[in-house]
Amino acid sequence: MGVTLFEKPRLGLIGLGAFGRLTARHLSPSFEIKAHDPAATDGEGVATLTELATAAACPVVILAVPVEALEATLDAIRPHLSPDALVIDVGSVKVKPARLMDERLPPGVRVVGTHPLFGPQSGKDGIAGLRIAVCEVRGGKDARRVAAFCRRALGLKVFQVSPEDHDREAAVVQGLTHLIARVLMAMEPLPTRMTTASFDRLMQAVDMVRHDSPAVFRAIERDNPFAAEVRERFFALADQARGALD
Repeated sequence: MGVTLFEKPRLGLIGLGAFGRLTARHLSPSFEIKAHDPAATDGEGVATLTELATAAACPVVILAVPVEALEATLDAIRPHLSPDALVIDVGSVKVKPARLMDERLPPGVRVVGTHPLFGPQSGKDGIAGLRIAVCEVRGGKDARRVAAFCRRALGLKVFQVSPEDHDREAAVVQGLTHLIARVLMAMEPLPTRMTTASFDRLMQAVDMVRHDSPAVFRAIERDNPFAAEVRERFFALADQARGALD
């Protein structure tokens, strides 16, 4: 009988949508992935589909679900978590998920917030060199270990920030990008023949977020506590520019 010299640690992945699949592909060399997603029909060879209880019982659990579904997901996995499990979210905002995870997960469970600053489109050709934010939620040791893994194993550029600092900057970086993209997509069809280099780059930015789900847009614009202020400033300045032209 053969002897297994090395067994990969188990990782539970809750959510196997577009970003969940991207996550599974890049983590499968390091982990045996047990994924749960009622809408998924296969694990594409990088994850084994299983029931929620099995995925949630893994030593490491990644929550790749929309921010608006996070609270219900936390309640569903709570009875199945190991006492010292490490739970990591990958949401586009961090203040709300950090608060929900701290409030709703058992005291012994370790919690780290992350936000990969890329998606299935921008990461389709590889993620090495791309950016990720890592936020301390319960204790700093686990956040530092997650950050080190992201650097060493995935080749990511890591920013360790507080959930508040993350959301403050993301309100501009993501909030304006998705807002402008939403407006430009509503104006389509746009010219494709006599375009400038700057216009082409603008449309490249639009294409990077074009296929993001409506839930991502809602999280960025509604669940970020700093997004409304940024939107109002943007609209006020746009009105000033229109007034100057009129």
